Amino acid sequence: MHLYIHVPFCARRCSYCDFAIAVRRDVPSRRFVSAVLKEWRQWQGHRAWEESKDVGTVYFGGGTPSRLDPGGIADLLAGIGRERQVAAGAEVTLEANPDDVTPAAVAAWGAAGVNRISLGVQSFDPSVLRWMHRTHTTDQVAPAVETIRAAGIEDVSLDLIFGLPASLGRDWERDLAQAFALAPEHLSLYGLTVEEHTPLGRWADRGEVTPVDEERYAEEFLAAGRALAVHGFEHYEVSNAARPGRRARHNSAYWRRAPFIGLGPSAHSGLGRTRRWNLRDWTAYERASLAGRSVVGGAEELSDEAVELEEVYLGLRTSDGLALDRLPPETAAGWLDAGWAQTTPGRIRLTAEGWLRLDALAAAATA
Repeated sequence: MHLYIHVPFCARRCSYCDFAIAVRRDVPSRRFVSAVLKEWRQWQGHRAWEESKDVGTVYFGGGTPSRLDPGGIADLLAGIGRERQVAAGAEVTLEANPDDVTPAAVAAWGAAGVNRISLGVQSFDPSVLRWMHRTHTTDQVAPAVETIRAAGIEDVSLDLIFGLPASLGRDWERDLAQAFALAPEHLSLYGLTVEEHTPLGRWADRGEVTPVDEERYAEEFLAAGRALAVHGFEHYEVSNAARPGRRARHNSAYWRRAPFIGLGPSAHSGLGRTRRWNLRDWTAYERASLAGRSVVGGAEELSDEAVELEEVYLGLRTSDGLALDRLPPETAAGWLDAGWAQTTPGRIRLTAEGWLRLDALAAAATA
């Protein structure tokens, strides 16, 4: 079983963010821990544990988990361990902003069991960070990485966003070079999307921002792929790359359709065909959890067709690809001729050019 904990609290909302967050100056850490652990206890009698007895990975996402009191992280991990065995050597990841990284905080995270940090850098360009409404500065990134490593946490991932509006004048290859200079074990590279109910969405609606065109988006994605290869990274999933042996085990579980439980507001769970998600609003979630009521906001059972599409889509987004016999021969031949895919004995995987067409190719493969 794999466990995701959504910590919704943020100091401010980033310009592009459409996640379920709660902007708070003072983070209610103790109340959050109480609500999440109560939900966790409610999961213990679930049939999901018939096949999975222990916890293989834990991921604190958000929001900004690093804004939670470090003692809260320890309390959550201790509470999880009281109910279920956390596997020896389990990957325990915490998402953090560079400005939240202090020697005391990292020491507390490490002592609690965190052994991997995903650092939300997004860009090294000061003007871009201001445009994004990020709370950290460029100068805080390198010291944050040094502080994490000095505390003995050796698995460091950096997040970057590409495909920004051309008007910002962002130098993508320079940002990549600065990321590589910090020698991370892992990189997550996400293309910017314009979501409707965000500051960025409103700017675009008013014509104040022109989203990146498809050609520039593709150029930056392909440039990243070339740079990753040069620096010895395995581009093992459309948005993720790692040094050998440093793939994200938690995220990889999603792409294998392994069972996972989500705790906290808006968190999703996936158990075979069943998908369920929690109440999105933090206040509503807290009230329901502490009152002993269900925190589930909705659920669905996937049809055979939906399961097939999910399996194909998740397989194609990784470097492992799909069994070749999952595709009609004429479909596979067309992808190979176009340069969108490559084959190894019995399997087919998308190239970087293919990943740019992932949604369309996955739909075509199951049509």
